[in-house]
Amino acid sequence: MEMVLTPNELEALANRFKLLAEPARLQILAALCNQERSVQEICDCTGLQQGNVSKHLRLMKDAGAVTCRREGVWRYYRVIDIELLALCAHVHQSSIKYVR
Repeated sequence: MEMVLTPNELEALANRFKLLAEPARLQILAALCNQERSVQEICDCTGLQQGNVSKHLRLMKDAGAVTCRREGVWRYYRVIDIELLALCAHVHQSSIKYVR
């Protein structure tokens, strides 16, 4: 398979993989993959600290992977880049083949 990409496309592709290159962000994505959660709920699911979760959520929101809504003082996050979840699932399934 041949891929011919422009410099802008290469940059966008690299940025998408950079987003997935941090284990904490993968934990957050896993926590959000089936439902919307508050920052506190994400912390409870992942064991990560609130400041760390907030920092990663901000990066993920800026990248267009998640969105949030405000309800009172709480913010609830959900995944909007479903293709990103599909990519994670595909890579996970193919990595299982090589671990065996």
